[in-house]
Parts: sequence; structure tokens; C-alpha cells
Amino acid sequence: MSASDMPAVPTNPAQYSNRKLLILIALVALADFLIFNRAPGLNLFLLINAIAIGLLICSRRPLSPSRIIGLLALCIILSAPLLETTSWMGITLSLLGITCVSLATTGLFPRHWSRLPVVLLRFLLDLPVRPFRRATYGRLHRARLRTSKPLWHHLRGWIMPLTFAVGFIALFAMANPLIDKVLRSFDLTYLLQFLDPWRIAFWLVVATFMSVMLRPRLKRLAWRRREQIIDATRFESEFFGHAALLRSLVVFNALFAVQTLLDLTYLWGGVNLPDGMSHAEYAHRGAYPLMVTALLAAAFVLAAMRRGGPGDKSTLIRGLVHLWIGQNILLCLSSILRLDLYVESYSLTELRVAAGIWMGLVAMGLFLILLRILLRRSNEWLVALSMATLAVTLYATALVDIPAFIARFNVAHSREVSGEGMPLDIYYLWTLGPPAIPALDAFMAAAPAEATERIALAGRFRNELALAEWEGQSDWRSWTFRATRLDRYLYDHPALAR
Repeated sequence: MSASDMPAVPTNPAQYSNRKLLILIALVALADFLIFNRAPGLNLFLLINAIAIGLLICSRRPLSPSRIIGLLALCIILSAPLLETTSWMGITLSLLGITCVSLATTGLFPRHWSRLPVVLLRFLLDLPVRPFRRATYGRLHRARLRTSKPLWHHLRGWIMPLTFAVGFIALFAMANPLIDKVLRSFDLTYLLQFLDPWRIAFWLVVATFMSVMLRPRLKRLAWRRREQIIDATRFESEFFGHAALLRSLVVFNALFAVQTLLDLTYLWGGVNLPDGMSHAEYAHRGAYPLMVTALLAAAFVLAAMRRGGPGDKSTLIRGLVHLWIGQNILLCLSSILRLDLYVESYSLTELRVAAGIWMGLVAMGLFLILLRILLRRSNEWLVALSMATLAVTLYATALVDIPAFIARFNVAHSREVSGEGMPLDIYYLWTLGPPAIPALDAFMAAAPAEATERIALAGRFRNELALAEWEGQSDWRSWTFRATRLDRYLYDHPALAR
């Protein structure tokens, strides 16, 4: 474990423990007020950043003002997609921000950015085994012994005042009808809602999450024994030696050259396919398997081009690797073109959007592998840069209204509107939810007059979605930018005049 992985020891453990307990209780209460039985929205953004502030207050080591501002800015930026709409991508980025703040406040944040993915992986690997560690029970036992006596001392001082106060209030209620009326006006059933088992379970989940963030741990990486290193070296020399790498790359480049020439001929060149095969079929059958091929190629390159290995020392092998990575990048671009041809024939879906994003990420990953070889960087650098690319992609995707984009695209390329392609799948647009309402309005306005049945079906689905959106209105805690924009659109277009 490096020096940056060692947590700082607080100067006053008892005061630090009491502060953590108060922050934990306050955040659980805030989570109950903001989230429990509420639709997600602004409340998630507020809670995430409140947790970040609580972690900074409970920091084990003093932090400079610039570092505090930087950590808060990082958490706010990563949780900003939650203001647009609630999505798993936005929640994932928010949890990433909270984890970074937690690691920074406990002294576990790495000194160099390239080590952050490894530290996050160690943090995640430690979570499943954390409750079963023997040290956990010992720490809890010591904490209970350390805090039980001061806690009992404080509680004991309140027993007599509270007992006599209750007695005096009872006597005053018997003597004064005004006090009796005020006491009877209290609705005790309101307090019973806090005894709901689901609510208590929610408190426990939030408290568990907060305790993990307040005391993060990293899984220790076991050192390999010398015998294991010798065996691994012997295995690498046999299967990833100079001769094996050279032969593999020659064979692989030849195989990929055949696929590349076919794609250049039929996809990029526009040559007619054999009878009985359409471009859509050619595109559909190749898009996803070629992605698996590119991933396997990337894994092989990482294993073959390790630093100091035979592949890293041979100029011929490096040149063949460069050629092969170039063919793989072209393969990814061909897969994207295949997907585009298939979408033109069979419309757009959320799965196909995800596939296009994934293909772009794989192509970018291959480019980064090539960059890593040219710059002679480590695999740690490659992983960190790949994770940064993934985070930026998730951030951008979380801000885009993908269902609305799909609905608009399908309407614009439908047979009823453009005169080409497939008929509009109105039922699929209905499954996209209220974001598809503007696209349905555009379809009803642009569809030909003879398509009365399909216009009527689109109008019925549009009314159902609008009703669901209006009925889904709730308090300020569920507010999002996306819902506000849609509400403004529905207010300006309550019904389509035709």
C-alpha cells in the first residue's frame, strides 16, 4: 500500500466519531425527506451534493480551501445530468463523484490520475467482503466500548428532567383546559408513519451506504510468489514469444485483409451484392460479431505488446501490430456503417443507439491502444484514459434525450412522411414514453390524409402519454429540466388541430 493509501488519523477520535454520527443521522433524515416515496429528480442531485458536503465536514485530514472547492465542483459537475433527467448513467456518474470525495477525505485518493481506476477497482472489490472481515467486528466492539460510557453519561442526565417534565405537563393539562386542548390536537397517527417497515429499511440502506462512504477501504492486492512469476514467464515465452507473435500477426493480418476488402467493395464501394442478399441483411449479420472480433483483437494486442516483451522489442512485430490495429479500426467503422444501413431499412431503436455508441467506444479504445504503443506508455495509462473516455461518453449520453431523438428520427424517415423506408411503428413510439409526444404530433401533421387509421392511432397514444405526463406531476423534489420542457410544450400544444 502506498503512502497515499494510508488513512490519516484524526487528532481527537471521540470528537471525530461523534461528528460522524451526527452527520450520518442528519443525512439519513435528509434522504427520508427528499427521496422516500418521491419520484426521482432534483432530490437526487441535492442529496448527492449534501452527502459530499457531509463527507468534507467529516474529513480525517485538514483540506485546503482550493481542494474543498475542487471536490465540490467535481461532485456537482458529475451529478449535473440528474438535473436534466434521472437515468442510470447520471446515477453512476454521481456515485463516481461521491466515491472520489470519500477517497480524498480519507487520504486514499491516488497522487496520480492514472492510478484512479485501480483504486476504484480495489474499493469495489472490497465491498462484498467488508462485512465478513474479522477486523470489522473488532473495530465495532472497540467503538461500542469507547462510546457507550459517554453516551450513557449524557442520557443519564436527561432521565430526571424529562420524567418530571412529563408529570408537570400532565398536571397542567388537568388544571388548564387550553393546555389540554393543545395536547389533544396533536395527531399521534402522524408519528406512526415512521414505523413503516419499508421506511425503516430505507433508513438502514442509506445508513449503510453512508457508513461505507465515511470509512472507505481498499482491497489489498496479494503479491505473487517468485515461483508464480517464473511459471508466468515460461508460459509467456512459449505462447507469446517472438516466433509465435510474428506468425500470429501474419495470419491475422491476412484474415482481416479479406474482410476489409469485402467491406471496401460492398459497403464503401456500393457494389451490388449477390442475388438474394440485401444490404440490410449484410449489415445486420456483421455489425455485432465484428465488435466481438475487435475486442478479442484488442485483448491479444495488450497481451502481446507488454512493455519489455518480445513484441515491444521487434520493429517488424510493431509494424504488423500497427497494421492490424488499423484494420480493426476500419472494421469498427464498417460495423458502424453496417448499423447505419440497417437503421435506414428497419428504423432506430434504443438498443441500436446503444450499439452505435458501443462501436464508437471500441474504435476509440483501439486508437488509444495504438497511441499507447507509439508513446510507449503503460497499461495503467491506457486503462485510465479509456475510463476517462467512457465517463465523458456516459456524461454526454446522460444529457441527451435519446427517446425523443429516436422518435423524431423514426418519424422523419418513415414511409408516411419521407415516402421511403418502413411504415412508422407507432406502438414502439408509445413505449418510449412522454418524450415521444412532439414526434407523434409531427407525424400527425405530416402524414397523408388517406392514413386516417394510423393518424387516429397516433392521436390516441399521444393523448395517453400526455395524460400520464400530467398525472405524473409531483412536488418540487421530482423536478427536472426535461420534464419542465415537456410540460411547457404540452401547455403550448394541448391538442393537435387537424
